[in-house]
Amino acid sequence: MKKSETTSAATSSNNTPASGAAAATENEPTKEELEAEFDPNDKELCSAALKIQATFRGHLTRKLVAKDTPEDVDIQEITKKVAEELDIDLSDPELNKAATKIQASFRGHKTRKETQPIE
Repeated sequence: MKKSETTSAATSSNNTPASGAAAATENEPTKEELEAEFDPNDKELCSAALKIQATFRGHLTRKLVAKDTPEDVDIQEITKKVAEELDIDLSDPELNKAATKIQASFRGHKTRKETQPIE
């Protein structure tokens, strides 16, 4: 094996640069050679591949989520826009009472759900 490597290295050094590029593509392993090199039953290799795939999928998901979420969302600004569209007076005391009642009801519901015994 060593003898053939040194022979091919000596011959490729004597070639012109154009033929050197062709020799580099000839030395590149084919798909069949690569598949023959790796055993699909190798647990270490499979776990490494799974880790790489999981990491890459996580990267893609984080990138997708970051792209979908708006960067600076101002809740008060959105509330004002909705109020203007629906023609709601935010300074109305009846509106504040209603909002307080809704919030209290939801908080009670949430507390009851959290304290509910697990069966």
